[in-house]
Amino acid sequence: MSSNGPSRRLVLGLGTALALNSLPAFTAHAAPHRPATSPLVPADEATTLWYPEPADEDLLIEQGLPLGNGRLGALVGADPSRELLHITDATLWTGGANTTLDGDGQFPYGRDDFGSFTLLARVMVSLPGHERSAVTDYRRTLDLSNGLVTTTYTKNKVRYVREMFASAPDDTIVIRLRQSGGGSLTGAVILSGTHGETTGVDKDRDLASFSAALGNDLRYAAAVTAAGDGTIAATGTRVAFTDCTEVTLVISGGTDYAPDHAAGYRDPSANPLALAQDKALTAARTPAARLRDTHVADYRSRYDRLTLDLGRSSGRQRRLDTWSRLKARAADGSAPDPELEASYLQFGRYLTICGSRDGLPMGLQGLWLEGNTPDWMGDYHTDINIQMNYWLADRAGLGDTFPAFADYCLAQLPAWSDVTQKQFNDPRNRYRNTSGKVAGWTVAFSTNPYGGLGWWWHPAGNAWLCESLHEHYEFTQDRAYLSRIMPLLEGACEFWEARLITTTVDGREVLIDDHDWSPEHGPQDARGITYTQELLWSLFGHYEEACRTLGRDAEHAARVRDLRERLYLPRVSPGSGRLEEWMGADDLGETTHRHLSPLINLFPGDRIRPDAGDPELLAGARELLVSRGMESYGWACAWRAACWARLKDADRAYRLLLTNLQPWAGADTGTAMNFFDMYRVSDTRAIFQIDANLGTPAAMLEMLVHSRPGHIELLPALPDAWAASGSLTGAGARGGFTVDMAWERGRVRKATIRSVGGRRTEVVIAGKTRDVVLKPGEAVTLHGR
Repeated sequence: MSSNGPSRRLVLGLGTALALNSLPAFTAHAAPHRPATSPLVPADEATTLWYPEPADEDLLIEQGLPLGNGRLGALVGADPSRELLHITDATLWTGGANTTLDGDGQFPYGRDDFGSFTLLARVMVSLPGHERSAVTDYRRTLDLSNGLVTTTYTKNKVRYVREMFASAPDDTIVIRLRQSGGGSLTGAVILSGTHGETTGVDKDRDLASFSAALGNDLRYAAAVTAAGDGTIAATGTRVAFTDCTEVTLVISGGTDYAPDHAAGYRDPSANPLALAQDKALTAARTPAARLRDTHVADYRSRYDRLTLDLGRSSGRQRRLDTWSRLKARAADGSAPDPELEASYLQFGRYLTICGSRDGLPMGLQGLWLEGNTPDWMGDYHTDINIQMNYWLADRAGLGDTFPAFADYCLAQLPAWSDVTQKQFNDPRNRYRNTSGKVAGWTVAFSTNPYGGLGWWWHPAGNAWLCESLHEHYEFTQDRAYLSRIMPLLEGACEFWEARLITTTVDGREVLIDDHDWSPEHGPQDARGITYTQELLWSLFGHYEEACRTLGRDAEHAARVRDLRERLYLPRVSPGSGRLEEWMGADDLGETTHRHLSPLINLFPGDRIRPDAGDPELLAGARELLVSRGMESYGWACAWRAACWARLKDADRAYRLLLTNLQPWAGADTGTAMNFFDMYRVSDTRAIFQIDANLGTPAAMLEMLVHSRPGHIELLPALPDAWAASGSLTGAGARGGFTVDMAWERGRVRKATIRSVGGRRTEVVIAGKTRDVVLKPGEAVTLHGR
């Protein structure tokens, strides 16, 4: 190991990994496959959220419905006469590398230096005469089964239908306006920038567009066009349509961002304006029904992988609109509403499909913004939030959405390594290595898409990211993927080889973390904090296992194994009976703090578990979890629910789900009208934060299937509300398997285990353990009785 730069192994491995990860985010694409028949799920079979009124334009983040294709996102309000869309591109970020440290050796954290996620455009569809007061039978729907937002209403006995979707195959957002009953459509689509851009029109091509560059020289553009059977004309900042029986509006846009450190995270050959215009015009030449069917087929190829039945709701519950239904479920003495709860899980899957494809991963707000000043910059927080965003993917049959996270880390690794080795040991940095050595890489609590770090250094952030990256391998058993992430695992281990210090505990020399902070409370100069010690135990184990699996770096793996064996591992405080958070018996922080940092090896890690290990440690973890309480922010409740599921406490896990499902009304947490989780940041304001929308469904799946390599347990924490009967298909299980099962009266009736790469596991079903041996692609069905 070198203390002055990355090892030769790391440089060579990084080159191989990044070779697969250098395509621009916004680029030309081949003509998509068009399905021969319509793949639409019929309306009476689809899972939907629905509302009898449009969203309030000023409350779009709480009431608007989300669209996304993994790169482009939109929030839509569904007003009949004034349809407003907030358009985002995942790569439209201000800021940059942010390598100049502040006076205390930490990073600046502003919208110009670190940067911020921002809106690409606002698009408004104007339909004069279609004011809400002039229409009847209004309904807006988010169709989770088909990936569509639909608005329907009647005006002068004419039925109007508006379909909206964000198509990944066509890389556009599409609005289809149609009518039946002899009416016509006359109006305009208006394109506006959000950074002072000037929209122009191309009259010959019926196109409105703009292009510009941010202060960091990121170039970007947006375009909109219309196609219909009436008159189409571009003028001013709009494209007008007149006397159409049907009209298709197409929006495109993007930037010249590329996940390439060597090129400064830019694609110099990209022409965002030409690309945006071409994509919009190309899609507009395709009939709208074919655009929709292409999108639906693509969307359903992911969505249909997992099905969930938690029981049947009552007829009265099913007749309620979604907001009324949420409020009814939260009322004192209300009956369970299992279909509502299942739809909440499927909404999390919808957001994952919409928010994570082959570009940047989901940050604090995914793809959805209400303006250009999101709290915490809408960034990638490394002390729980980005990790929680991806707990759901593999568990919910969406493993192909996870590589966006891994690709991001690989694209940032050269910058992270460079800034770590040059600046981590700055004498002003309170977290610096007192060994005087530095190697490998780490991160700050906030990261951006340009290799930039913000807020404070977060030494254990590298191990936290690697924990999530390695977990994807546990689900897939994909050795090619494991090889790709090896530079990240190796570089993180090198960082800790240089950082760990020696101390003596009970006459034995042990290795502990240097001055550090248990997120986000307590002393900032503690050593040997539980959070880091647990993460290192996992990191070192994952790295050694990966080296063995890939048949490489045996000498380095042996050194890392030695470090692991010498780690100080946390104990239970004799005074409180709780797992210690800091090295020693004293509780130095907030007992009810939102973070569960010391429980990181209860969930998502595995060192502390009910079916094996140290009973005293398990009891201490349980006591710490009890002391943290059952009320907090949405993401914190999601983490608590997952931990209680690991402890097989169905009642507490379910109560935390219901806490997050409470209709938001100014409390710390709650679900808004549009199912977005709201996070209170002051006495007068709350924001959307996506992690709870993804972490809570992950906890729900943990209640139904617990897995780790070599072990699968079915229905470990099934609540009474779901116990009568239900089924789950397509759930991912660590070790390389998927699970289908059905249950009755709280017991598994039948389960099918399929191998997606795994070969051997034990399955706990109806209290009995069965050994399962399969070849990849094989399946076995087990019966509970």
